[in-house]
Amino acid sequence: MLLPNRTKYRRPHRLYPEGRAKAGREVTFGEYGLLAESGAWVSNRQIEAARIAMTRYMKRGGQVWIKIFPHMARTKKPLEVRMGSGKGAPEGWVAVVQPGRIMFEIGGVSEEVAREAFRLAMHKLPVKCKFVRKGEEEM
Repeated sequence: MLLPNRTKYRRPHRLYPEGRAKAGREVTFGEYGLLAESGAWVSNRQIEAARIAMTRYMKRGGQVWIKIFPHMARTKKPLEVRMGSGKGAPEGWVAVVQPGRIMFEIGGVSEEVAREAFRLAMHKLPVKCKFVRKGEEEM
């Protein structure tokens, strides 16, 4: 699972996935990319499930780049606890994905294989996605 190296004292303010992605809007490493058309918090488990689905379909051929990282801690207070007394403990790690962000890239495989691998990965993610080629990312 992906999570930051240093996790002590990390209870960040909530970042929301509204607006447009400022960075990471271009396919830089591979030939094909998976572009987010909507915004959401993507957990480290969802990122890992999408990565496994892609690499299994490609039979470990080609190369996969993960362009998002779950930096933000999601906190939760225990059940049946009264209001107040501070923020809850970190429960999981999420990446804030905004529309227009390239989440995954694939290189070294044919377009049909990349398209099907991304289709399988889309089912694991909570965002609406689109397949893009290098050079045609603008939405």
